[in-house]
Amino acid sequence: QVQLVESGGGLVQPGGSLRLSCAASGIIFRLYSMGWYRQAPGKQRELVVVITSGGSTNYADSVKGRFTISRDNAKNTVYLQMNSLEPEDTAVYYCNARLGIVNSWGQGTQVTVSS
Repeated sequence: QVQLVESGGGLVQPGGSLRLSCAASGIIFRLYSMGWYRQAPGKQRELVVVITSGGSTNYADSVKGRFTISRDNAKNTVYLQMNSLEPEDTAVYYCNARLGIVNSWGQGTQVTVSS
């Protein structure tokens, strides 16, 4: 059974930083593409960034240059370093694991950017 547990969300002022973590279990982590998505109130869930098993990344234009994804296959964990946060980044952030027909989600972690 796939389990994804996000952590690291919270309240931060504009211009601040946060690092999200997603710990995975129940999968051969190194084989999976891992992603971060977000959903703001009243909006659809959108891609933030994906990292493949080979380390290739695909960032949304809105976060390029500010957010960095990384993965530690030894710890079965994917990270999202978020810098220069803006109020528009406020959302619930979800971790995603994908391989073939397997497409699993974490429970989400709230990120609020506000002064």
